[in-house]
Amino acid sequence: MKTKIVMVGLILLAGVGVGYGMARWLAPAAQPQAVSAERKPLYYRNPMNPEVTSEVPAKDNMGMDYVPVYADDAPAADEVAGTVRVDPATVQNFGVRTATAQVRSMTRDVFTVGRVDYDEKKLSRFHPKVEGWIERLGIDETGSVVGKGTTLLELYSPVLVVSQEEYLLALRNRDALAASPYPEIARGAEQLAQSARKRLLLLDLPRSQLQRLEKTLEVAHSVPIQSPFSGIVVKVGAREGEYVTPQTELYVLADLSTVWVYADVYEYEMPWVAQGDVAQLRLAGLPDQLFEGRVDFIYPYLDKATRTQKVRLAFANPDRLLKPEMYGDVSIRTGRQLDAVVIPDEAVIRSGRREQVFVLRSPGQFEPRPVSLGVSTDGMVQITEGITAGEQVVVSGQFLVDSESKLREVSAKMQEPTAPPNGPAGHDMSAMDGKGAAAGKEEQP
Repeated sequence: MKTKIVMVGLILLAGVGVGYGMARWLAPAAQPQAVSAERKPLYYRNPMNPEVTSEVPAKDNMGMDYVPVYADDAPAADEVAGTVRVDPATVQNFGVRTATAQVRSMTRDVFTVGRVDYDEKKLSRFHPKVEGWIERLGIDETGSVVGKGTTLLELYSPVLVVSQEEYLLALRNRDALAASPYPEIARGAEQLAQSARKRLLLLDLPRSQLQRLEKTLEVAHSVPIQSPFSGIVVKVGAREGEYVTPQTELYVLADLSTVWVYADVYEYEMPWVAQGDVAQLRLAGLPDQLFEGRVDFIYPYLDKATRTQKVRLAFANPDRLLKPEMYGDVSIRTGRQLDAVVIPDEAVIRSGRREQVFVLRSPGQFEPRPVSLGVSTDGMVQITEGITAGEQVVVSGQFLVDSESKLREVSAKMQEPTAPPNGPAGHDMSAMDGKGAAAGKEEQP
């Protein structure tokens, strides 16, 4: 029980200290017990609640002095509501610093993480053009490297066998009619042979096998099927002895001479990124290698979970050092440059509904100014509206200035007393004693 009492007492003392500090900030030069005759206060207000006023010096329930309000504290006719006046000593004590709004060229490097993947444009799926049975599988492991013309498998296909026999028959017919006295007949026999030959090529019979057929005039029982492109085997879709059709995906091959890298860029950084920007990639497994590529494509949608936009980067990979599913650090050197009025980002007070800064109008006088923001980089933010180059803005201590500004706005909205007010919240001040202390209990708002 004693511990709880001690804790409550410490909390009350801390609250008194904070309130006293704020009171000194709001009116650092206020001395209600010693007011000069030349500068007479209009009235006094509660330091914690500006709606509570008093005709004479008073104290609140916590023992804090009421703050005097003078005639020259009222805002000028051309003064913006919420303008704050602070004496130079207080400005120095609270570390209020300013910076100059200036025009400068803005650029930005975007840093993110990238994932290596296949180049979809060089990803090929191989299907047979005829049905048949696989008699021998030449490439039977994923990850195998194949070149253009590599024999993938040997296929027995009745269609290919019949097509070879038709071609041989057309060749014999062409030779028999070559000496015909009718040119149309000889020409027709030649065209028939050429059509039979073209059919075999369209069914993926290798040219070497076709030349062997023309030389030996012997039909091959099984026909080798060759890869039409180079790459690595990503998938093997059939095995020896399996019956395959044109719907069967025999192989998936990927050419890794170029790869794609997918990177996620935050929404606020996307205005800087453009297609064609230079991108650099560094991998943990290859710390001495720096790969350079380009922004190849910017996807036109955002990820709803991470609120990022996907960017595709293209990298040359002649030595196949970049492998799919690798992760690395990506830096995009954006090419966009912007000449704009900028101020330090820390000068902006963001309330959620608007952004504002405090502008130094004269020594000790700070004016709240709503602003419109543009892009940001390196701790600086673009001001599209509200500030001009050369104006001084508060960059340190602006939250204390903002607190005082809000109190000034509240005071300005209050109805100023035309006659000496009747005490706190309309309380009759006739009960005040000569020392200015309230004889009765102060009314709370």
